[in-house]
Amino acid sequence: MSFTGVLAIFGGFTVIFYMLKLAWGCWCGFRQFFLSELWQVDLRTYGQWAVVTGATSGIGKAYANELARRGLDVILVSRSDDKLRMTAKEIEDRYGRKTRTIKVDFTDGPSIYPAIAKELQGLEIGILVNNVGMIYSDNFAYFLEIPNAEQKITQLINCNMLSVPQMTRLILPAMVERGTGLIINISSEVAVRPQPLLTLYSSSKIFVTYFSQCLHAEYKSKGITVQCVAPFMVSTNMTQNLKTNCFVKSAPSFAREALNTVGHTCYTNGCLSHALQNAAITMLVPNWLRMSSFFIRKLRNLRNDSKHDLKVCREKERLGEKEE
Repeated sequence: MSFTGVLAIFGGFTVIFYMLKLAWGCWCGFRQFFLSELWQVDLRTYGQWAVVTGATSGIGKAYANELARRGLDVILVSRSDDKLRMTAKEIEDRYGRKTRTIKVDFTDGPSIYPAIAKELQGLEIGILVNNVGMIYSDNFAYFLEIPNAEQKITQLINCNMLSVPQMTRLILPAMVERGTGLIINISSEVAVRPQPLLTLYSSSKIFVTYFSQCLHAEYKSKGITVQCVAPFMVSTNMTQNLKTNCFVKSAPSFAREALNTVGHTCYTNGCLSHALQNAAITMLVPNWLRMSSFFIRKLRNLRNDSKHDLKVCREKERLGEKEE
């Protein structure tokens, strides 16, 4: 066989491989975001109670409400007594489900978990949503520009990273004993690839992703599903309540779509819009560009422009209040 013939065969197999890879990706996307609208797992089969950390605002509150709407009683874990009471009352009044509240601050570190364990004792917990998280700056910033760095670094690690394995440690044993359970860990799109100027946050979220994937591999044979959710932009306090559009999802809409994917995938961006954005960024912003000094300078300029726009908006609001 000639060299040209060998190249033709190799090229043919390469085309077939990538066509099959594309077809598989399309099928997974169809199943995850379209078929899931028609067929969803009955979440009540996992157990009576769901535990949600960071449950009084944003994605956590949306998950708590959506789980209650789907028939589960909910344990809300957060640091504000007032917000816990309000969220619990809202769920009880709207969905008629039982609630419990646990007041803890996840930035305090290991000392809080004995108290949580005591509150959870004896409950049939079928679902754990590890959602609690924090960010150290509203803008892109170099690592050495983190405000109150010594304190913030410890707080972020305690909140974003330590909370996930510690809460899992408390709840997983009973799930394994019953042979069923669902753990949902909220990661982030910035964990899909390295993100300069969000160094610590990005690093903390890739821990959540790897922990989720490894834990799922270890315990799927025992009836446990561990799903990692990596959203892009969702309108919450953390994102300064961005206006919702085709790119930015509201928290309730995101939680509904993300919960639909349970049973269809163990890793998801949560909704079709965010999956498409992830694909676009992967193609248009390769790692070599993202990690370049040029790209970092552009992000830095974006930060300065954003701060200027925010200052102008606040000034307009101040002038408007004066006129009234």
